[in-house]
Amino acid sequence: MIRVLVVDDQFLIRAGLVGLLDAAPGFEVVGEAGDGEQAVRLAAQTRPDVVLMDIRMPGVNGIEATEQILAEATDRPPRVLVLTTFDLDEYVYGALRAGASGFLLKDSGPERLLAAVTAVDGGDALFAPSVTRRLVEAFAHQQKPVDTAPPPDLGVLTSREVEVLRLTARGLSNLEIADRLYISEATVKTHLNRTMTKLDLGSRAQAVVLAYETGLVTPGG
Repeated sequence: MIRVLVVDDQFLIRAGLVGLLDAAPGFEVVGEAGDGEQAVRLAAQTRPDVVLMDIRMPGVNGIEATEQILAEATDRPPRVLVLTTFDLDEYVYGALRAGASGFLLKDSGPERLLAAVTAVDGGDALFAPSVTRRLVEAFAHQQKPVDTAPPPDLGVLTSREVEVLRLTARGLSNLEIADRLYISEATVKTHLNRTMTKLDLGSRAQAVVLAYETGLVTPGG
């Protein structure tokens, strides 16, 4: 059972998401919030597996709420799946940088929504990685982080870990990376997990963002 917290400031959208998840086998809605502040509070109380996070909200927005939820998680942090009305949204880029696991367009169909929640809960892959890559390419070199620590040194990674990170940032799935490097899919997961641990990253999306911000990969390269 995947436990989900639904966050959206528009009641009808929020109610629709709650109704869809409640009606689908294998999902349980543990709470719903109409703003970021309430989302942070409910996430601490209910400890969901996945947070469906609206990004543009008055007051505490989805980026700030994502940062707070992940920073305050005491056990396994929830996966945050950002909801947006259009795919090239700089706010979504900020949320991915903050640790969100992926994003989903609000006009996606029910099957896509449920598949996305399942995918980010498993933590194996970004949902629609090629779309996420396109978003990161659009904003990675336009956004200059302010008052944040410099990106970590990729020198702590082995050559194989660097290669897996590069291919991940290019939007390849674990299976595609395994085929490209002639290794098993399990080995790809191991390399990526070690990379995220070494670089103190909380999600595959953060790894993609970092690969662009450090220049490991370049837009269109």
